Amino acid sequence: MSDYGDDSSIAAFATAPGKSALTLIRCSGKGSIELLSSVFSPAKIKDAPGNTIIHGWILEEGTINKKVDEVLVSVFRAPKSYTGEDGFDVSCHGGHAAGKAVMAVLKNAGFRGALPGEFTFRAFMNGKIDLTRSESVMELVSAKTEISRRHAVSRLCGSLQKEIGEIKTQLVQVHAGAEIFLDYCEDEISADAEEMEGRLPNRELALVALGRLRKLSASWQFERIYQEGVTLVIAGRPNAGKSSLFNLFLKEDRSIVTEIPGTTRDWIEAFVSIEGIPVRLIDTAGLREAPCAVEKIGVERSRKLLQEADLVLYLIDGESGITAEDEEYTGAIHFDDCSAADLRQNAGQSEKSNFPFLILWNKCDAAPLPQPFPVVNVNPICISAKTGEGLTELYAAITSAILKKDAGINFDEHSSASIGTIRQKNLADAACSRLKEALALAEQNEPLDLIAPLLREAVNSLGEITGEVSTADILEEMFSKFCVGK
Repeated sequence: MSDYGDDSSIAAFATAPGKSALTLIRCSGKGSIELLSSVFSPAKIKDAPGNTIIHGWILEEGTINKKVDEVLVSVFRAPKSYTGEDGFDVSCHGGHAAGKAVMAVLKNAGFRGALPGEFTFRAFMNGKIDLTRSESVMELVSAKTEISRRHAVSRLCGSLQKEIGEIKTQLVQVHAGAEIFLDYCEDEISADAEEMEGRLPNRELALVALGRLRKLSASWQFERIYQEGVTLVIAGRPNAGKSSLFNLFLKEDRSIVTEIPGTTRDWIEAFVSIEGIPVRLIDTAGLREAPCAVEKIGVERSRKLLQEADLVLYLIDGESGITAEDEEYTGAIHFDDCSAADLRQNAGQSEKSNFPFLILWNKCDAAPLPQPFPVVNVNPICISAKTGEGLTELYAAITSAILKKDAGINFDEHSSASIGTIRQKNLADAACSRLKEALALAEQNEPLDLIAPLLREAVNSLGEITGEVSTADILEEMFSKFCVGK
């Protein structure tokens, strides 16, 4: 069983085999180009300089009369390659057969199959990228929306590495100040130095670093949403317009829409992007006392989905007005005394319910919102699922409800460095915790020999984020989650 860390020649598909114009096979390792020359014509490819493309044939058993496929080989030379090693990419014909045949020839020539993430692992080990950039490679591959792609590219360009490096530099200065004081012999301590006993040198710098760490940690809640997405459930009475709104989000007739109550007997889902956020959108059965057993099952499933949702859109049929069923549902929700703008900003979050929600007044094109609204302290968002009126305002309210800001943290997703994985989040929290503990001890005038180790631990946690501090088992665990060929 091969393991991470050797320098043998490896090969893997960089594209999924299937019906396509091209299939790309990536290869890397010491002596890999020389190995290729034994099954490639012309054999002079072993002398090809880096960053060149050579046209030729892959040969079975290196015999010119046994051609396997006509290919283009992109040659890369160490250290100017992705992995920092000699390597090449083979562009062969698409389809299942051609790529498999070329891969079989390469393995017979001495290449072994690459482990998941092994190319990026070698790039890290050879100093081409740090761990934050390594992880951003898979974030980019997994990106579901334009915003998540843009954030991954920002980390791939080094935004997070730069921010961590700057914070670490600040903490190193604070730690060095404490260690210097501790290095004084008792007979060398001056009167000024005695006044430092129990205090933290460069305390203001430590506070700045703590603020940056808190902001960085808070960014994970936004990144998690953009990466993993949220579940949004559309609920309401039968014929409130739930399926019409579902189709409006999708811009296609996915759910059946009729005037017959209870048409939607079970929930239906689809994935959409709302303001760059991946959303699992669910259309549910109308909430009512179901007249038949089948619809009753659908209603029960709808109620269960409400408890699992990240956000609920509750529709009120404007033409029918607020019914007893609407009042029964909304009456179970506690509304704070707030304006329409506040409701949209806070998503009407309830102390009694387990989910944030938005109340929508549907069919506003035919039935304007009554003034004042019958339910005290509730100001619904007016929409028309039929015409699309109010959709822009609804998008803004949904985005505001999902991206709730933590108190005291002002995170600008357009300009700030952000955390991209839970590993990075946990290490940033660890550094933040150690630094807070060190500052608390300093406030209590505790000796520096208790504070300095905490500062060292904080610095080491930041080093683990970028990979300056790492262990073999942690690296293997992390890269084994990558796809093969990366």
